[in-house]
Amino acid sequence: MASYEKFAQHKPLEKVRNIGISAHIDSGKTTLTERILYYTGRIAKMHEVRGKDNVGATMDSMELERQRGITIQSAATYTIWKDHNINIIDTPGHVDFTVEVERALRVLDGAVLVLCAVGGVQSQTLTVNRQMKRYNVPCLAFINKLDRMGANPKKVLQQMRSKLQHNAAFIQLPIGLEGNVKGIVDLIAQKAVYYEGNFGEIIREDEIPKDMNAEVKDRRQELIEHLGNVDDALGELYLNEATITEKDVMDAIRRSCMKRKFTPVLVGTALKNKGVQSLLDAVLDYLPNPGEVQNYAMRETSKGKEEKVLLDFARDDKKPFVGLAFKLEAGRFGQLTYFRCYQGMLRKSETIYNTRTGKKVRAQRVVRLHSNQMEDVTEIYAGDIFALFGIDCASGDTFVKESKLQLSMESIFVPDPVVSMSIQPAHSKDRDNFAKSINRFTKEDPTLRFYYDTDSKESIISGMGELHLEIYGQRMEREYNCSIILGKPKVAFRETLSEPCEFDYLHKKQSGGAGQYARPLPPEQNTTIEFSDETVGTNVPKQYIPGVEKGFRSMCEKGLLSGHKIAGVRFRLLDGMHHCVDSSEFAFFQAAQGAVRNLFEDGNWRILQPVMLVEVTGPEEFQGVVISQINKRKGIINSTEINESWFTVSAEVPLNDMFGYAGELRSSTQGKGEFSMEYARYSPCLQELQEEVIRQYQESQGITVAQKSKN
Repeated sequence: MASYEKFAQHKPLEKVRNIGISAHIDSGKTTLTERILYYTGRIAKMHEVRGKDNVGATMDSMELERQRGITIQSAATYTIWKDHNINIIDTPGHVDFTVEVERALRVLDGAVLVLCAVGGVQSQTLTVNRQMKRYNVPCLAFINKLDRMGANPKKVLQQMRSKLQHNAAFIQLPIGLEGNVKGIVDLIAQKAVYYEGNFGEIIREDEIPKDMNAEVKDRRQELIEHLGNVDDALGELYLNEATITEKDVMDAIRRSCMKRKFTPVLVGTALKNKGVQSLLDAVLDYLPNPGEVQNYAMRETSKGKEEKVLLDFARDDKKPFVGLAFKLEAGRFGQLTYFRCYQGMLRKSETIYNTRTGKKVRAQRVVRLHSNQMEDVTEIYAGDIFALFGIDCASGDTFVKESKLQLSMESIFVPDPVVSMSIQPAHSKDRDNFAKSINRFTKEDPTLRFYYDTDSKESIISGMGELHLEIYGQRMEREYNCSIILGKPKVAFRETLSEPCEFDYLHKKQSGGAGQYARPLPPEQNTTIEFSDETVGTNVPKQYIPGVEKGFRSMCEKGLLSGHKIAGVRFRLLDGMHHCVDSSEFAFFQAAQGAVRNLFEDGNWRILQPVMLVEVTGPEEFQGVVISQINKRKGIINSTEINESWFTVSAEVPLNDMFGYAGELRSSTQGKGEFSMEYARYSPCLQELQEEVIRQYQESQGITVAQKSKN
């Protein structure tokens, strides 16, 4: 294994790459990362995910990850390949841990999108693709698992074009499939590459097999055509029928890949050690270095507006340090905060300022990360991913070296939780540990929420799915020795108006004013609430408008129909009256609340429920059983696909009907069926469910009232 000093040295900016490895569940991300670390000399021996030796992959450092064979937390490492420093973040595939992928993509310059040669583009692939688009991250595609039965990389390429809308083309072709994978053909250099030795570490180049010459010629032509459509320089060479060299193609791929106009597609099998070194070469050749990506910070102007500031990637003291805290973790020595340096440099023991709180802290210990191992460094530069100990901050905070530099990096998109459960410690003696674990996990994970419900007298934990909450429950037991009891999962319903409703509300001796509450928002906006001030003149003084808005928003926190939040409505304030002595912001706050309260009796209210996009795969003989199960759960089938005796069903199912599905699917498909789900939208629920939700809420309120009267 190479020495630590080799990895700790800093490289020039053009020799740095920050990449993430993202994909659907079980596409081979962690196995691929393990191979990358082995071939780059970072680890001396490879281990498998949920392997027989009970060691587990390097990047799955948590015991729970090794036991379950899934990635729960994104893990960071850095390594050297051909004198380039590569920072890698391995991210989870389960939608329950989607915020981990968001955090990673926010701070990365490029990504490797891993696709299974059998499964192809699956539900979480679509989510990851949307996240890459949101943060404008260029990517390479790597079609993995060529050794699996039914592997079909050509079908996967077609899905990339049709489902992901990528302008994609092969830059490699496999030599053999399934149990017969021998190597790959490089379409750019027009040569065959074989990976030999016990671990595929010996690379041998040879002539292209004769039976593949025609296909290689066609696919190379297709590659040049796809590139020519988006790259003017190559397009001109192609139209002029000039000789196109290997360098011309590589330069065109780099230019168009960095603009997200083209996705080069590589092939291989990480488990059988084929194609990984070529993928590393492609990362260096086609993905940008940190200096080639434009990163902006926001600065507030004197007029109260925000302006964008382009950050400079000079790796010295000429420009002040700017860094983003993108992930928090409780380490053995206190809070470990993951950072990305966007400008300047930071030395050990220097003082930095949190631009959100204004607090200053010392960088007492600066480390670079290799999974759960830490390696101390004395300084870091722009483009580096590193961590600091003992920094009290929140995920998404910006740090600078000069206190007057009021900059803020863009925040990370955090989806709202969709599942809630009651939670309590099994033994009263564990209350302290329970409080510590909740405090730590909610700080680390913005999608995990915890609050006390005064109506039901229960502590409620909310997250992205059953698995999400179950994993945190198990972590409390393992890491804090605190057994917990989780209640039945509860769905985050919403209440909304189905048609506009007018009001003219009088508060005490003054008029709260005429308005219209509220015009329902279109379906794509039915999770938001809006306030619109449409008053003309001074009947409602402008200083009281915020009071009206606060009153409206406070009432939207809890609907009177089922106790859930109100969403998908716009409050239009048209006119009103005030009293020169008795009026105040608080009076208008109460007027708005009273107006909303009255509308619960007058308005036509509906309950909305979260609908999930569900994708089920399994052997073809179980397709009928699976479809009937989805229909029973009030699902709508979007598409069905059969490939090599395996089926894939895509459907939309209400989350309320998805509880317990994992066990049912397992038992009805002899353990061979798999499913994944992600949030799609909120939609009105059926009348009987609405009545049931209202009845349960009224019963709970009745119990609460009875208890209060006893007291």
